[in-house]
Amino acid sequence: MLLAVPNVSEGRDAATIAAIGSAYVAGGACLLDTHADPDHHRAVHTVAARRGILAGALLDGARAAVQRIDLRAERGIHPHVGALDVAPVVFLDDGRRGAAAAEALTLAERLGEEAGLPVFLYGLLGGGRTRAELRRGGIATLTARIAAGELRPDFGPATPHPTAGAVLVAARPPLVAFNLELAPPATLADARAIAAVVREGGAEGLPGVRALGLELTAQGGIVQVSTNVEDHRAVPLARLVAAVGRHARVSAAELVGLAPALAFDGFPDDVAVRGRRTVEEALQELSS
Repeated sequence: MLLAVPNVSEGRDAATIAAIGSAYVAGGACLLDTHADPDHHRAVHTVAARRGILAGALLDGARAAVQRIDLRAERGIHPHVGALDVAPVVFLDDGRRGAAAAEALTLAERLGEEAGLPVFLYGLLGGGRTRAELRRGGIATLTARIAAGELRPDFGPATPHPTAGAVLVAARPPLVAFNLELAPPATLADARAIAAVVREGGAEGLPGVRALGLELTAQGGIVQVSTNVEDHRAVPLARLVAAVGRHARVSAAELVGLAPALAFDGFPDDVAVRGRRTVEEALQELSS
């Protein structure tokens, strides 16, 4: 069994999000979790399927996203380059790394040939380049970099789809998307400054942590440090909360998608986490 965590650039239209989720299921995958956010204007589905089935299910979801999402309209505060923005295949242990890589490459080829999307590989399959590197500046910058000869898709058309952009594909271990809300009087400027300090490369940089400071206007102006933790063993979420908490009080947190149970080892009892659910719990429910 392999997992995938496709992210689409739609977090407000419940019908569109549900239709994309249903497309994954119609293609043979099990839908473990759906998370949508109107400010990020993004939905994250977590799906599971066996090798040989997962790529086809993700292709069906991609087609639904291309039909329903138009990047020419405003798409929220989260960096993005595609309607189906990223489609990582996830391996839960090293024994499934090879299967995940093979499935991701199959997916990338099919997205290019059958969905008409230019595909960029990242992470292990992309020579170590990152999502952030490819998404920096959004679809307009990506298009300009392609035109300048700086970038070339690994699969599919040479230029972005006119309404659906491009898609980023990887094979990777679990990543934890975790947002920390800051208590007043913290401001957006504070959140951005804290993100710059705690992200990898910052003054107090945590290894494998990507971070942005954002303001959620649809949720009453909450400011948050939005993070991706690429190695939850090296940086458990308790360590991340402590690092941010040295600069501002963390009033609450939000898990986007699922996380391995180990990520919550030692997590403080006084920080409530919306959407807290583990990969292990979801798989157990699937098998019961």
